[in-house]
Amino acid sequence: MTELRNRLRWPAIARILLFLLSVGAFLAGGNVAANYLIETQRERQLEEFGNIALRRSETAVFYGISTLRDFAQRGNIGCDGGALQSVRLFVYRSGAMKDIRIVRPDASVVCAAFSETLEFDKGWATRAEMLPSVGGASRLFRVEQFFGTALGAMIDVNSEYSLVGIMSVDGSLIDVMPSELRNQSVVALELDNGQTIARTASGAVVGDDTTIRLSTESERYPLRTVVRVDKAALAAWNRQPYMPIVLASGILGAFFGLLLARSLFRPMSPLEELDRAIALGHVRPYFQPIFDLRTGEITGAEVLARWIKPDGTVISPARFIELAEDSGRIADLTWQLLSTALAELRPLLTADKNFCLSVNISPPHFVSDGFIQKLRETTAAANVATRQITLELTERQSFEDPGLAAAVVAEARGYGYKVAIDDVGIGHSGLSQIQRLRADVLKIDKFFVDSVNLDASATAMIAMLVRLAREMGMRVIAEGIEEQAQVDALINCGIAYGQGYVVAPPLPQRAFLDLVASRAGGQPAQAATRAA
Repeated sequence: MTELRNRLRWPAIARILLFLLSVGAFLAGGNVAANYLIETQRERQLEEFGNIALRRSETAVFYGISTLRDFAQRGNIGCDGGALQSVRLFVYRSGAMKDIRIVRPDASVVCAAFSETLEFDKGWATRAEMLPSVGGASRLFRVEQFFGTALGAMIDVNSEYSLVGIMSVDGSLIDVMPSELRNQSVVALELDNGQTIARTASGAVVGDDTTIRLSTESERYPLRTVVRVDKAALAAWNRQPYMPIVLASGILGAFFGLLLARSLFRPMSPLEELDRAIALGHVRPYFQPIFDLRTGEITGAEVLARWIKPDGTVISPARFIELAEDSGRIADLTWQLLSTALAELRPLLTADKNFCLSVNISPPHFVSDGFIQKLRETTAAANVATRQITLELTERQSFEDPGLAAAVVAEARGYGYKVAIDDVGIGHSGLSQIQRLRADVLKIDKFFVDSVNLDASATAMIAMLVRLAREMGMRVIAEGIEEQAQVDALINCGIAYGQGYVVAPPLPQRAFLDLVASRAGGQPAQAATRAA
């Protein structure tokens, strides 16, 4: 008993360990993936911050250069009092410039809109020191002044004069960082030569070892923006996606762990379960009565398979017969069902020599080698007369060799067995096959029985099959009868025997024998339904 408990315990422990291992592995992977995704997202966001700062700067430069060109198109360029007054008014109105200066082509200053601003300059660039924009239509340079740094832009007007605009570009223009990083980051606007034009105010101490640096270059002007962020602050920023990713990883790990535990300690496959059920005799015969339509007397029964699970669950044959046929288990299953059915109904078959037991046989099994010999042995072992056994040829598969099938039918009938063609009217049971096989019984499919009171064509088809059966000396049984009205209609069509829920569903041995005993003297079908 202890050994059995251990054998049952260890698979459970192993499943738990596999489950926990899977969850742990996925959580670790989720941690790595979350950090990678968050880091990648941060890099994209930093790049976007740099792009935003650069676009703002480019817009300011573009507007400033456009202002210079607008002024140049006026044509009133000079250093006399009237011309300078015009320049001052233009500066006031534009708002884009701190000052406009008239310079020579070599960039030496001639005059300024506000001459006093010249005193603020700490230095002045030569033309060679100015950086050309794409196409060379303008030049940018840094203007050092006592009160800060400005950005200068120069355009050429003619061979005598050029114009320089002094633009106020400060840190507020490029202040694009989110509030969580503002005090741990610096955004700078630089010229291509490395000169800083503006930068955001920050109290952070930044250096190459403790910061992440990202540079974004302009495609139009000799400008770039540089973003520096403290590594520790960046690592703590925007962690919201972390928990959902790790949680999703844990859920996936749990799901995978369950699959892994099931695959390594999986339950039996349907085919393995079927093999076990056949070996242990869990596929049991159920019996559905075949009765006289006029008297209700039970004259026989069809053996139908039911898989009885250990917990008492009854599995319909629709869920395993096709599997048995496709896997080649149908022969073993059929012999077991027939042997068990003969054993269970042997007293009835012995007492009533007119009682017939029908069993379904698949076409490949019917024409297989040794079928008739095995059938005779099984019947002899049960000490039952061969004329009490009816072989129902099922319609799930057709006969590949109709001639061989007809020969086996003739051989079976020669030994006294009866042969029925099942599901007549559908499937493979055409008139040619009925004529070729020369069976004893035609079983009309439930499809026509359901329509016998509703569709004149169904009634005509049934009447035609009855006439055909009579001409060929065959008996007709109608399947799937559920209502008394159907019984009456089938009697009118000339059918004497039927099968269906109007009398009883398929029943296990005990219930079936009780039903037969209760109806020994005959009982109308409708009354039988009430009794059931």
